[in-house]
Amino acid sequence: MIYVKLLLTAVFWGGTFIAGRIIAADIGPFSGAFLRFLFASALLLVCTQTIDGGLPRLTRSQIIPAILLGLTGVFAYNVLFLAGLKTVPAGRASVIIANNPVFLALLSALFFKEQLNLKKVTGILLSLTGAIIAITRGDPAMIWQGAFGHGEVLIFGCVASWVSYSLIGKKLMHELSPLAAVTYSALFGTAFLLLPAGLEGLSGDICRYSFTTWMGILYLSLFGTVIGFTWFYEGIKTIGPTRSGVFINFVPVSAIILACIMLGEELDVSLVLGVFLVTTGAFLTNRP
Repeated sequence: MIYVKLLLTAVFWGGTFIAGRIIAADIGPFSGAFLRFLFASALLLVCTQTIDGGLPRLTRSQIIPAILLGLTGVFAYNVLFLAGLKTVPAGRASVIIANNPVFLALLSALFFKEQLNLKKVTGILLSLTGAIIAITRGDPAMIWQGAFGHGEVLIFGCVASWVSYSLIGKKLMHELSPLAAVTYSALFGTAFLLLPAGLEGLSGDICRYSFTTWMGILYLSLFGTVIGFTWFYEGIKTIGPTRSGVFINFVPVSAIILACIMLGEELDVSLVLGVFLVTTGAFLTNRP
C-alpha cells in the first residue's frame, strides 16, 4: 500500500502544475499562495494533532530555522511558482523543477562536504542538459534568442527556494518530526504572505474568483500539500528516503501527461527527451 501512496503522491504533485497554471491566470501570486497555505495550515494542524498528538513548542534555537523554512519553502517558492506559471507551460515548468534533487546534491557537497563522485557529476550534467532541451524546445541556440525568459527565471527561482528550504530543514528535521516542521513552515509562510496578499487586492478580488480557481486552490492545499507531504514522509518512515525518493522522478512525467490531457499542451520530442534526461540525472545524482 505504501508504494501505491507514493505513486499517487507523485501524481498529486504533478497535478499541482496544472492547478497552478489554472489559478495563475485568475489570481495574483501572493493571494494564491496565501489562500493555498491558509487552508493547508488548518488541515496540517489537524494532522499533527491526529498523528503526532499535537504540535510541539519550538525551542529558542528552533524559531529562526522554522521562520526561514516558511520564507523559503512556502513564501518564496509558491509566489515564484504561481508567477512563473503565468507564462511557462505546466509541462516545461515541471521539467525545470525536477532539477531540485540535482541542485540539492550539488549544494550539499559544497556546504556539508558530501561526496560528489563521477556518477553524481554525470547526473547533474544530464539533468541540466535535459532542462535546457525542454526550455529551448530542442534548439539550445534559442537560449540566447528569448527562449529563456522572465517566467523561466522565476521557475528556476523555485528550485533555489526549495533547495534552501531542504538544506535549512535538514537540521531542524532531526529535532522535529517532518510533519511538525512542515506545519510550522506553513504557519510562518502564511503569516508572511498575509500583508503582500492584502496589498495585492485579495480582499476586493476574492468574491470574483471562479469555481475553477477555488477548486485549484483547494487541490493545492489538500492534495499538493497535506496529503502529498503526509504520504511522502510516511513512505520515508516505512521504506526509507532512498526508495521513497525514486518516486519523485514520476512527478514531471505525471505533470506532462496531465498537462496534455487537461490543458491541451503540446507533447513534443524535446519535452519527452528533456524529462528523460532530467529524471535519469536526478536518479544518478541521488542513487547511493
